[in-house]
This record gives sequence, C-alpha cells and structure tokens, in this order.
Amino acid sequence: MATKAGTATVDAVAAIWQRVLRRSSIGTQENFFDLCTDDSLADAIFAEIMRVFGRELPAATICYASTISALAAVLEQPILPTFSPLVQLKAGTDKTPIFIAPGVGGRASFSGLARSMNTEFRIYGIQARGVEGIEAPLERIEDMAEFYLKAILQVQAQGPYFLIGYSFGGLVALEMAQRIALAGQRVALLTLIDTYPHPRYLPWGERLRFGAKRIKGALSYRRLTSDHQHRALDERYCQLSFAETTRRVKQSDFVALARYRPKLCKGSMRFVAPEADAYLPSDPVAVWKNLTEKLIVETVPGNHLKMVAEHSEKLAAVLSRYVREASEGYS
Repeated sequence: MATKAGTATVDAVAAIWQRVLRRSSIGTQENFFDLCTDDSLADAIFAEIMRVFGRELPAATICYASTISALAAVLEQPILPTFSPLVQLKAGTDKTPIFIAPGVGGRASFSGLARSMNTEFRIYGIQARGVEGIEAPLERIEDMAEFYLKAILQVQAQGPYFLIGYSFGGLVALEMAQRIALAGQRVALLTLIDTYPHPRYLPWGERLRFGAKRIKGALSYRRLTSDHQHRALDERYCQLSFAETTRRVKQSDFVALARYRPKLCKGSMRFVAPEADAYLPSDPVAVWKNLTEKLIVETVPGNHLKMVAEHSEKLAAVLSRYVREASEGYS
C-alpha cells in the first residue's frame, strides 16, 4: 500500500499473524502466501482482526495486502479501499511492465515465478474480480479482458505490451491482445502457458485424444460442460470465507471458458507446454496453428501444475528469454 501504518497497528497485526500461523517471529514484509498454503488460516487471521480491531474485512483482502505492513495500512484507512486487479509481484524500472493473467480461481499467485524471472521490468499479476470478496465475479472472458485492460491502461497508457497467461488466463491474455491490436497499439509479447479452449472447440483429432484421457480418469470436465446455475451474489458476500470466494470465482471461470471461442490472433504467439501432459491436449500446434499467424512452442519440465509449482525457475528462464527477445525487437 502507498501509506505507511503506525507502529502500534503493525505490532498488533504482527501479533495476530504470529498466533494464527504459530510462528514466534514474522517479518513485516514477509508474504502470507510464502508462509502458508492453507486458506482457512486467512479466515482465522481476519476473525482475529474482527476481535482485536472491531473491523470486518473480507478474508480475501489478504490477496491485496499480503504482508503485515500492507494489511496494517489497510486497517488504518476508515473505509476499505477499492483494490486494483493488478498486484505488483516484482519491482522494476518504469519501462514496459509485464502482466500475467491467472488460471481458474483468479489469484495472482505467481510471486515465486516473478522473483525468478531475470528482467528489469516490473511484473504484475492480474487478480480476478470477485477474489476480493466484494464484487461479483465475471462470467465472460470478453468482460474480463475489458475490465483488466482498464486497469492496465492506468499503469501503461500505450504499447508495446507484454502479456503472459497461465492456463485459463492464457485465453484472457489472448483476448486482451486482440483488443489492444484493434485499438492500434502493439503487443510485443503474447505467451500462453499450457492454455487450451473448451474441449468443444478443439480440433476433432485432439478432441478424441482428449476424450481418451478423460476415460482414464485423469481429469473430470463435467464442471465445464454442464449447465451452470449461477447463484445471486449474497448481500453479505464480504463475510464469505476465502475458500468460498475463490470457489465462486472458479465457477464463473468455468462458465466463461465454456462460452468463449477463440478468434484468429494476428501476429505471433508463444506457447509453453509441460513435458508431461497429464490430462490436457497433447499437441498445442494442432489446437493453435489455425488461430495465430505465427506459433512458437517450447516445453519445460513438469506437468500442468508442477511446471509452475515445482519447476518455476525453468519456466522463468524461458519467459525471461521471451521478454528479452521481444524488448530487443522494440528497442
């Protein structure tokens, strides 16, 4: 946050984190998501905040104020601020920033990947609307692209733009790139990380192979193909648990995936695939060759999840090279 909290507030928040996370000492700049992976602990922290400060805040505020100092600064504001969907993951120069769109669930959880990237540029993670536990999630990729681009324009008024999307987020990055191009601006880099459209839009051969993988039980896509009954937003949405707000965003993402049909992307697209194809289509070229003018495919260790969770340094090295090559092309 831009403001700096007072010592008393910082100390009180630190004490809460230490109790809930059962740690004797936590640095004021340590990131919650680097300390634990249990969503229920975020709920516990904000229950303690309610008890100690008498302030009811959505537990998902932790996504935007993920350190003790940042959360203390939020608590010292009389009303909950409006959060941008852009979360800075890595500081850098004022040159062209990099934007990373997330997978289903919408969290900008790429801090480790961003730290491993060898670039002087700032890196932002895009956080889905609804993750903050206040607004309703979006259910169309076109609406997501428009929403995020408004925030991006506040950070970077004109191109060239560097866009990266992981899994579902690759479709959002693709849609943003197309809108940027229609506005007469340049996209220096568009990279999709193991991204595929809904199975109904796969080429026939890939659809058959994908169906065979489903039969083996690797992944159930029933959520993607069944009709979705979207529940009205609860008036007390801010009281939902962190896990519940994430679940609602995931539901909306699956709806958006089922509705979205990619269009031809003019220009080049880079695609990073995992060496182990656990359940997604095995041939990105077959899926994307007719949807972009130039497709460059590269593989990294791991599967769909482990390529980010366990092999982030390998993935970061590839992405850093892409950024360097693209920035040289526009220098």
